[in-house]
Amino acid sequence: MVSTINTHFAVVPSPVGDLTLTGTDGVLAGCWFEGRKESARLLGDLRRDDQVFAAVSEQLASYFAGELRQFDLVLDPTGTPFQHEVWGHLRAIPYGETRSYGQVASRLGSANKSRAVGLANGRNPISIIVPCHRVIGADGALTGFGGGIDRKRFLLDLESGVDALL
Repeated sequence: MVSTINTHFAVVPSPVGDLTLTGTDGVLAGCWFEGRKESARLLGDLRRDDQVFAAVSEQLASYFAGELRQFDLVLDPTGTPFQHEVWGHLRAIPYGETRSYGQVASRLGSANKSRAVGLANGRNPISIIVPCHRVIGADGALTGFGGGIDRKRFLLDLESGVDALL
């Protein structure tokens, strides 16, 4: 059993609903949208401490204010080596830009891995900060976002400078 002595969660408000942050010793392991089953399941043994993630909260507030384009945080998401590779590529997608699943797969060396990229994208535990919302269908369609298509559209509109409605 993993010790949860220094494992915390915090809840921060955002324009897309409350975000639940999880991690150990202030290192971010999760950023979950309100209502996601993962966030409720993960909180069982964690202690709430809204101050432990003050830096994350500040950067998220700056992001939503349109002032921050790249997060500077220590992250520790749990995943397979392939998932970590995909998440690294997601973090390299510039603010305000999108990539298709196939484009991300090609960057990994095989356009045939687009389905695997989609699965890894869907398992991203650090929404917004690891910008899985920037991955879209090959035809430009907004597909497969765990936070819901309305939130995905809001985030993409925010980054493109369009007045977003949620």
